[in-house]
Order: sequence, then C-alpha cells, then structure tokens
Amino acid sequence: MNTDMIRLIVDGIFTAIWWLVIARLILSFLPLFMRIDPYNPVVRFINETTEPLMAPFRRLVPPVGGIDFSPMIMLFVLQLFQNWIMKLI
Repeated sequence: MNTDMIRLIVDGIFTAIWWLVIARLILSFLPLFMRIDPYNPVVRFINETTEPLMAPFRRLVPPVGGIDFSPMIMLFVLQLFQNWIMKLI
C-alpha cells in the first residue's frame, strides 16, 4: 500500500469518529424536543462506538452544571491527534 492510500484510510477513520461524536452530541439534545428510543440500533451503535473514546475525557472533565464538555474536548484532542498522525505518514 502506498502512503497516499494509507493517508486516505487514516483520514477516513478520523472523519468517521468525528461525525459519530457529532451525531452523539445531536442525539443528546434531541430529547429536549422529541422522544429518542435508546434501543434503536442506530442510537445504540453511536453510543457504543463513542463511549469508550469519551469515557476518559469524562473522567478528566466531569459535567459542569449538567453540561458535559467532554465531547468538545475529545473533538479538539482528536483533531490534534489526527494532524500529528497525518504529518507522520
């Protein structure tokens, strides 16, 4: 595999993780406006995929006033890590 293909795959993985976290953020606000079924396969997939990544950030920065800042911090760190990895490739 050449480096362009590796860069494309790595970038795609980071982009997928980014959008899954964004989807989880949106899902966290939707119950304010409508009922969300936590047993829906899509909702479960998003939660089960992102939770292992978000848990360490949640331990570092607990919710403040009921607002969870861990997804925003995770997205920031994810972007930094992606830039670092892409420079290494």
